Amino acid sequence: MTQRAAEQWYRDLPLSAPRGNIYASGGELLAGNVKAYDVYARPNAVTEKARAAETLSDALGMSLAAAEEKLSERRSEVTLARRVSPEVAESIDGAGLAGIYCVATYKRSYPYGSTLSKVIGFTNVDGDGQNGLEGYYDRYLSGTDGYLYAEADIAGRETDGDTRYVPAVAGCDLELTIDADIQSYAESAVMAAHAEWQAKSCSAIVTDVRTGGIKALASYPSYDLNDVPRNDIELLNLLSKNTLITDVYEPGSTFKIFTTAAALEAGVVGENSRFYCGGSRTVDGTRVRCWRTAGHGSQDLAEGVKNSCNCVFMDLALSLGTSRFYEAIEAFGFGSKTNVDFFGESAGIVMKKENVKNVDLARIGFGQAIAVTPLQLITAVGAAVNGGTLYEPYFLSEVRSAEGDVVYEHAPKAVGRPITEQTSAKLRELLVGVVEEGGGSRAAVDGIKIGGKTGTAQKYENGAIASGKYVSSFVGFAPADDPKYAVLFIVDEPSGYTYYGSLTAAPYAGRIFSRIADGENWRRADAEDKVYITMPDVVGTDQAAAVAELENAGLVVETVGSGKVVSTTPAAGEHVAVGDVVLARCEDST
Repeated sequence: MTQRAAEQWYRDLPLSAPRGNIYASGGELLAGNVKAYDVYARPNAVTEKARAAETLSDALGMSLAAAEEKLSERRSEVTLARRVSPEVAESIDGAGLAGIYCVATYKRSYPYGSTLSKVIGFTNVDGDGQNGLEGYYDRYLSGTDGYLYAEADIAGRETDGDTRYVPAVAGCDLELTIDADIQSYAESAVMAAHAEWQAKSCSAIVTDVRTGGIKALASYPSYDLNDVPRNDIELLNLLSKNTLITDVYEPGSTFKIFTTAAALEAGVVGENSRFYCGGSRTVDGTRVRCWRTAGHGSQDLAEGVKNSCNCVFMDLALSLGTSRFYEAIEAFGFGSKTNVDFFGESAGIVMKKENVKNVDLARIGFGQAIAVTPLQLITAVGAAVNGGTLYEPYFLSEVRSAEGDVVYEHAPKAVGRPITEQTSAKLRELLVGVVEEGGGSRAAVDGIKIGGKTGTAQKYENGAIASGKYVSSFVGFAPADDPKYAVLFIVDEPSGYTYYGSLTAAPYAGRIFSRIADGENWRRADAEDKVYITMPDVVGTDQAAAVAELENAGLVVETVGSGKVVSTTPAAGEHVAVGDVVLARCEDST
């Protein structure tokens, strides 16, 4: 029998294979299927074209003219609609129209809506993965459709002849490393931060520092996976892009973690080392400022880390030299992809070693002149605090067949050892000091020891500094004595004058840690009673005098601008805890 004859005498009905489900680590369904129907017509078999066109127009929301045109096509079969609801299919079937039929299939469903939208991704109308994990693991999730071949007459009407059945094969299920509870904490935090700071975006990543498993990844604004804006490609690309993996930024002071680690590992700094900050360093004839233009004076390493003094980290980078510093940078994974199981990962931007001048090296030391992805940064932090092992980050934990058999199981993959356990332990101690006594104090959680580092970096546009645009961040780990989780929280372009990571990002990272501690029943040490004072009134005071007064009161001071203080956060007269970070905004009256 010729192919054309076969098409005339046999009607094949597709039997859709269910796509595999995607689950969180606790079994929560993140992506699944709901029953749907595809609607077809065999124009030669439609005997009541006028009534059929009217019924289809009403049920499918298409114009009467469009329905009539479809039913007039000179093809053996035409597709009228894809993935309609059971209610729509029932209304069409109930009309009893010859030549019109609805075939059962599946439509992708996402029970949590916008949660993990930039991680899970979405499918097209045919059920094929387009991006995110839906696309990356399409080979596992896709099933194999089956068919029912039924004998038909030349008009396409089924007869009582032979039928042949080829069953559909369901796709495999995925279990992710994502913890649904931790994800919910991260989602709540990024939405709250976005509302408070009116930022361009807010994001958070939580990783298991002992394995590299990604426990949460949240970004806001996001979009509902059940209502993908397919008709606005520009908007869809903006909302669906997972910038925590694909895009780079200057890490700012969070990168000081790795400068410290490299210096400790190389032995170029010790507990008794002293540094002096007069507000700047001149390197290769270029004056490079500390964030505190009045300077920090004489400091040891612990004080330099707590103060986040740029001059200290310039000294450390220059003491290491290009060769040793670059060895450490590369050992922590910067300049290379992490090989996370996701499309579009960036390797970051690291200046070629042969092009690096001393002034470049100095700037890299405090987190400028280098660009990283947020995932690179938190992955490297895991290695810095877990004892020195760099793990490859990953989303996929396990693949199971529809029958429940394990097809693939991921094992944590160690890919390097940039520092020793001894260096890691010392680094943890220094970073705990940042949270307990330094700029990270707003990430503190009663009874839980947390270590971390804040970061505030200016943004660039067209190769120049973008005035008033910052990326503010905090990265931390807990429990600090035996780290389990790392949290990176980023506020991109917070509005107003309060843009320091210590004020914008650290509190929300602390909120995530606190909820994790409660959710996992971490034992909390007896919290020390906080000492509260009244915020001193320093408005109208010269910057240096104001900073001295606030520091003498036991507060950690961040400043914006220079000259006289025009406002503080918190405001004068409010209650504030000793050790808290406060902001003094200054303006030059001349």
